[in-house]
Amino acid sequence: MTFLHQVGAIVAKDVAAEIRTRELASAMLVFAVLSLLIFSFALDLSGDLARVAAPGVLWTTLTFAGLLELNRSFVHEQQDGCIDGLLLAPMDRSAILCGKALGNLIVMVTVESILLPLASVLFGANLVHGAVLLVTFLGTLGYAIVGTLLAAVAVNTRAREVMLPVLTLPLTVPLLIAVVQATAGLLEGAPLSDVQGWVSLVVAYDLTMTAVAILTFGFVVGE
Repeated sequence: MTFLHQVGAIVAKDVAAEIRTRELASAMLVFAVLSLLIFSFALDLSGDLARVAAPGVLWTTLTFAGLLELNRSFVHEQQDGCIDGLLLAPMDRSAILCGKALGNLIVMVTVESILLPLASVLFGANLVHGAVLLVTFLGTLGYAIVGTLLAAVAVNTRAREVMLPVLTLPLTVPLLIAVVQATAGLLEGAPLSDVQGWVSLVVAYDLTMTAVAILTFGFVVGE
């Protein structure tokens, strides 16, 4: 099998398991919707203030909802003994990382496709906009890659539910700052060219962390 076929097989396995159980997507969606409602009513946001706060509230919600998906991405593999089969399979271990990251990305994007229209209604901001969707996708991509790598690290610790956010949040601070600033600029009516610096930072982060994850994943899952 080629590298792409190996990645596709892992993605297909994870997506099929999620479609069958709907466990992670449902939990993420419920958590995200409840978080948005709590922010909306607790902060009593309206008008221009709501549009200003929307990027921060949105990405706070996406960050913590994504941790639910990332935390379970390797737990099922370990509990069922599947991780040993994946590591013993005649494939490049980076294919496992890419396949798991793409599977996580698909679930996150699915949840975001429902969450963004809801957030647009609650905060009176057009979050279903081409440039905003692009920034959101790029941010989610980087978050999925970093989170998948760190999930493989945390799964072998005793306090993995605590360890994953402790590892993930500090490493994703540059990404989150960039996507929040880019989203805020776009919601204020600025063209994509005006936030190009922040978007370039997101792209650079994605490329850098993808390279780091591919190079280190073999050591992370090794004995």
